[in-house]
Order: sequence, then C-alpha cells, then structure tokens
Amino acid sequence: MKIIKIQDLIHRYVRKDDDGKEIETIEAIAGVDLEVEKGQFIAVLGHNGSGKSSLAKHINGLLMPAEGTVYVKGMDTQSEADIWKIRQTAGIVLQNPDNQIVANIVEEDVAFGPENIGVPTEEIWERVAACLEEVGMTAYRMSSPNHLSGGQKQRVAIAGILAMEPDCIILDEPTAMLDPKGRQDVIKTVHRLNQEKGITIILITHKMEEVVEADRLFVMDHGKVVMSGTPTEVFARVDEMKGYGLEVPPAMELTYELRKEGLPLPEIIMTKEELVKELCQLS
Repeated sequence: MKIIKIQDLIHRYVRKDDDGKEIETIEAIAGVDLEVEKGQFIAVLGHNGSGKSSLAKHINGLLMPAEGTVYVKGMDTQSEADIWKIRQTAGIVLQNPDNQIVANIVEEDVAFGPENIGVPTEEIWERVAACLEEVGMTAYRMSSPNHLSGGQKQRVAIAGILAMEPDCIILDEPTAMLDPKGRQDVIKTVHRLNQEKGITIILITHKMEEVVEADRLFVMDHGKVVMSGTPTEVFARVDEMKGYGLEVPPAMELTYELRKEGLPLPEIIMTKEELVKELCQLS
C-alpha cells in the first residue's frame, strides 16, 4: 500500500525586492515523482539547495505545489478539508528542535499536538507517557526542555509527533545540529519506531552513515531525483555520487580507493566491521 505518492511535483520560490517586485523565480523542485510504501524506511539525500527540505514540507502540507500533486494516504495535500488529517497522518520533525518545542515542561510539549487535534484529556496523558517511554525520555517528563541536550530535545520533538499517532514521520535533517552521541541516539530511536511500530520513516539528510540500513534511497540535485535504489545500489555508484557533491559511507569510500590500488576486495562493503573482516582475510 502506498502511503505517499508524488506526481510531477514542481515548487517555485519567488524573490522580491523591497518594493515587492519579483526579481527572481527559483524552481526548488523540478518535476519529482516519488512513491513510498507503508512501513518503509526511505531516505532523501542531497547537498544544500538540492530541494530535499522543500520536498519534506510538501509531504506534510507545509508547502503547496505550484504544479503536480502530493497524496498522503490517498489525500491530496491541496485539499483544505483534508489538510489537518494529512498533518496528523504524516508528522514532521524539524532540523532545529527549538523551533518545534513550544512548552516549558517536557510532558506539556508532548501533549500539545494531541490536544490540538481534540484527543480526550485522559487519553492525551496516556499517549504522553507511552511516547516518552518510546523515545527513552520518561525520566525527563517534568524537566524544562531548556535544560536538555540537543539530542534529548530532538527525542522530545519526536515524542510530540508520535503522540499524534501518525502513520508516517518525516525527519528533516534531524541530526544536523547534534553531536555524535545525539545523532546516534536519534537515528537508533527512529529505526526502532520503524521496525517495532511499523511507522513509515522519511529521513531527509546529507549524512551517508545514517542511511545504510534504509529500504530505499532517493538522491536529489537541482530539484530533481537523479538517483534511486537500495543503499547498496546507490552507494556502488561512487563517482556519480561525488559528481552530485555527495560522499558515500566511509567504509565504502575506503573500499573504493583500496580496490583502485589493486586489493581484491568485494565491490560493496557498507560498514567498517565488514571492511576489517575482509582485510583480515587478506593478511
């Protein structure tokens, strides 16, 4: 079952001068077709300005197409009657959690979403407890978000989306502002939600190591999807990825260079553990 279906999507940003006169039109998304099956973990990759964040905002209905259509569970994001149901179905977690956290106490912040969609009070607090448990933040329930680390804030933001019981979570560069431990915690949480709860995940990122276990990758450049496939299929095209200003996972990059030097290594090695094992067998 397709939970997301995007057809011929085009989005334009119009720049205006101080007098309100249009001076430039930028086509941020230039004819994207993309489908996501329910329960998949997909990742959208691309350098800054490639259009990936604009794409994320279209899936949640924060942006509207200039042309084309975006369907979320069969609902057109341009339908005013369905927009709130769409945002409940596909919740978005932003790059900076400070832009998403609205309350002074963690539990109140997690309660904000379900309260705004009319969930009964008793059920709200049941959801808050369950969602904080899901992201490992129960101990901080009565804390101020201001006293949390970046990774902890991001997990609170995820809990707030979870409390709305979405079928899909879109994460727009969720680890960009985090230290390595925070990045690891957030990605681990997201994978667990996908594997144990069956929540569809759409991860927008430029960090290759975060997507090696995704079901499918989409690479964007200048508003277009220029590559797609499994992580193995995409990362095997090292030169092509570099041509789009992207790297491949470190183990894959090193394998690529060692193969060029003549070492008889498999073409596809995704993790450092696999690489160490293969190198030890050569000695």
